[in-house]
Amino acid sequence: MSPRQGRNNVEASLHNEYLQAMGIRQWVLRDRVPAVKGSAQRPEEVATGPGIPVPQADEYDVASLDWPALEARVSACERCALHATRNRTVFGSGDRSADWLIIGEAPGADEDRQGEPFVGRAGKLLTAMLQAVGYQRDQVYITNILKCRPPHNRDPLSDEVACCRTYLERQIELVNPKLILAVGRIAAHNLLGTDTAIGRLRGSVHHFGTDRIPLVVTYHPAYLLRSPLEKRKAWEDLQLARQAASGG
Repeated sequence: MSPRQGRNNVEASLHNEYLQAMGIRQWVLRDRVPAVKGSAQRPEEVATGPGIPVPQADEYDVASLDWPALEARVSACERCALHATRNRTVFGSGDRSADWLIIGEAPGADEDRQGEPFVGRAGKLLTAMLQAVGYQRDQVYITNILKCRPPHNRDPLSDEVACCRTYLERQIELVNPKLILAVGRIAAHNLLGTDTAIGRLRGSVHHFGTDRIPLVVTYHPAYLLRSPLEKRKAWEDLQLARQAASGG
């Protein structure tokens, strides 16, 4: 067993605590075993790539930047109007060579103040969700489609997404993850280039880009806080993600 595979094994007491934070009883884990991907009974696996507009010619140099240069570029970015209303850019956090890459929508008010993705109540729930499948927060890499907060937490505009596109793609290249977890509708739609309802996207393993990185869609923690009955579905998504990351 490799060190990374060993991360998936957590002590039972901590495991149960994290599942309780997600609102899932222990007996559900023994009775609910998701189907193994790659079987003949699961033809819904979809090969797809990013669905984001092609960048301008002067953006292509981003593809050559290393981590420090990329973060500095994002910090100074003025490609779209969001730079005028932000407090801080939110580049990303975690293990930059992680197996799992978590991609959300955009920073909210707390993230804009702190410069970190997924903080506050939604961030705590995401942390508990990851711990439930054996990952500490610092063992994954977390970022967003947008690096700046849209005013009033509105949905990202297409031109804003396009301006951040090369930053996100370079992050994906540098992390080179075994799995992408698309958290929420906006992330799923932009990564997969679709407007299919998130309820239909989840439950299947998709693929991102020419490297065909396995991609699993799940609900945003903020949505789960409003709709706690959906937490069980999110647990199933995490189980599927764990299988996909291990090649199952």
